[in-house]
Amino acid sequence: MWLIQSSIGRKLVMSLTGISLVLFLLFHLSMNMAAVFSADAYNMICSFLGANWYAVVATVILGALAFLHITYSVILTIQNGRARGKDRYAVENRPKGVSWASQNMFILGSVIGGFLVLHLFQFWHHMMFAELIGYHDGLIGGSVVSTHDGYAFICYYFSRSEVVIAYLCWYVALWFHLTHGFWSALQSIGLSNQRWLHRWKIIGNIVTTIVMLGFVFVTIIFYVKTNC
Repeated sequence: MWLIQSSIGRKLVMSLTGISLVLFLLFHLSMNMAAVFSADAYNMICSFLGANWYAVVATVILGALAFLHITYSVILTIQNGRARGKDRYAVENRPKGVSWASQNMFILGSVIGGFLVLHLFQFWHHMMFAELIGYHDGLIGGSVVSTHDGYAFICYYFSRSEVVIAYLCWYVALWFHLTHGFWSALQSIGLSNQRWLHRWKIIGNIVTTIVMLGFVFVTIIFYVKTNC
């Protein structure tokens, strides 16, 4: 199958799954913004999603997209390494016009994936997963918290300095990863040419910066709220 065997097919899968994950980030940010302005509104969203069948199906699809994106990134990294052969060990300056992010996408992706595991444990594990296995309440910080009380989970974790610092580092890695991945994905699916390539880079930088600043805003707001 050409999607697996050809380099173009692999890049196409990487691009489509990456764009899907970016769209999820936008949805996730909108949820987090709701939490800033209303605990009840955020918990209502958490309750609406919860372990309902449509939310579970969406989670499985999202997990599959993330798995494909990570798997194909590993395949392409190995493929590119073999293609370079001994040249990959040579010490040389970065080619002109090639960004640092584009040369370190796999490393950035690994950092992002590591923090994603932490994020899933802190929230999804105690919420949807707990509800799926029959628990509707759990202990967090010595208090009993409902699996639908997402606001309490945000307040607890973002009240801790080490967690906030870790998340801020995660956002920086995401910013670098997405600023390159945004226009690269559009180029791979044929929506970019010489005229639009520069424009997509600018649009990608703007959109990525706004999204990441949104997550930073939510994180810091909750840290200030819970410590003052």
